[in-house]
Amino acid sequence: MSPVSKPYEIVERALELSRADGCVVIADEQSSANLRWAGNALTTNGVTRGRTLTVIATVDGAQGTASGVVSRSAVTAEELEPLVRAAEEAAQAAGPAEDAQPLVSGVEASPDFTDAPAETSSAVFGDFAPALGEAFGQARAGGRELYGFAYHELTSTYLGTSTGLRLRHDQPSGTLELNAKSPDRTRSAWAGRATRDFKDVDPLALDAELARRLGWAERRIELPAGRYETLLPPTAVADLLIYQMWSAAARDAAEGRTVFSKPGGGTRLGETLSPLPLTLRSDPHEPGLESAPFVIAHSSGDDSSVFDNGLPLEPTAWVREGRLERLVTTRHSAGLTRLPVAPAIGNLVLDGGGERSLEEMVASTRRGLLLTCLWYIREVDPATLLLTGLTRDGVYLVEDGEVVGEVNNFRFNESPVDLLSRATEAGRTEKTLPREWSDWFTRAAMPPLRVPDFNMSSVSLGV
Repeated sequence: MSPVSKPYEIVERALELSRADGCVVIADEQSSANLRWAGNALTTNGVTRGRTLTVIATVDGAQGTASGVVSRSAVTAEELEPLVRAAEEAAQAAGPAEDAQPLVSGVEASPDFTDAPAETSSAVFGDFAPALGEAFGQARAGGRELYGFAYHELTSTYLGTSTGLRLRHDQPSGTLELNAKSPDRTRSAWAGRATRDFKDVDPLALDAELARRLGWAERRIELPAGRYETLLPPTAVADLLIYQMWSAAARDAAEGRTVFSKPGGGTRLGETLSPLPLTLRSDPHEPGLESAPFVIAHSSGDDSSVFDNGLPLEPTAWVREGRLERLVTTRHSAGLTRLPVAPAIGNLVLDGGGERSLEEMVASTRRGLLLTCLWYIREVDPATLLLTGLTRDGVYLVEDGEVVGEVNNFRFNESPVDLLSRATEAGRTEKTLPREWSDWFTRAAMPPLRVPDFNMSSVSLGV
């Protein structure tokens, strides 16, 4: 066997080696760069490279088609054939796959399929790092300490199939998390940003915002648990609605297992979820939030199918003008539920028609709470999508349009679906970093939401 090293060559060779009835090969070439800092000084930085190869073999039988999936990292030319054989053996040992469908065909090849993978490097921080140094000086002069990290990842995915698909997608993802602390560590504030290239991130502006929040925290106010008018910033809205999307599989709803199940059978499609004109949507071509324009499925599950690899993705409205419009379907689950095919897409946008910023919404609040972010979100009841979690890094009391101090943290119990029905105002949509889910999902744009009776179920001692 001649040596192979380029991603497209590995895909082609794996397909040549396959003896299965059908084969899908996904090569993911990943590179990353990071900076970390503490106490107003850089501490570490690094660059990594990696490769993961996934082979999906399908075997036809009298009872149906079986699939076998094997993924391995750092696969060499010598390890390629054993990997292909392992996938075939897994398929032969498995029973018929419930989600079996003909492999996708007829999709135009990506013109850059044979190009070298895109790579990131420390150069992505070329403008950001000097600005961060200025932010360190600004913070030091103001008696603050900055902690945090910047991370950039670029993944080039090569997808080839025995039906002739040759597709390629480059996905950049960047995150910035910045914490400011008072010297005695009794006050803390957080800000985060999602970015494709770090050219749209201003650490000096973020430090100034954190300085203002630390100033608010100089006055401490203790509040009991209860229901409060609450302003949820875009990051908190994103964390809640991403979990809602992860719970929006059509089949689960049709089988009566989720908040989107209709009492007595069927789904809640067509129901009004919010009196506000909220539209929750995904679009692989959304400016600044671009994601893969075709299905990339390394495994099958409730909302994905390896048989759908390469299926083109289209803009999809999940909720339109407050009305539940779509639930997530594979080709298989679409057939079971008799619903349109609507695969998951790698971004999420909530449009509410609002024009006001979070600051303007604060200015019109008589009395309420302003949150910074949520964390440790967990599901309590799938039937209602009741979630619990904690507030973090700053909960502030607003009175007569002004922030008057920082209050204690809370544990909350809320369903994002129920929140949509009770929200009374949506502000201006903006790109945001979902703090809780930033390891899995970074491409989101959300407005701040006003909820008149957010349930702070108990007081938390967290910071």
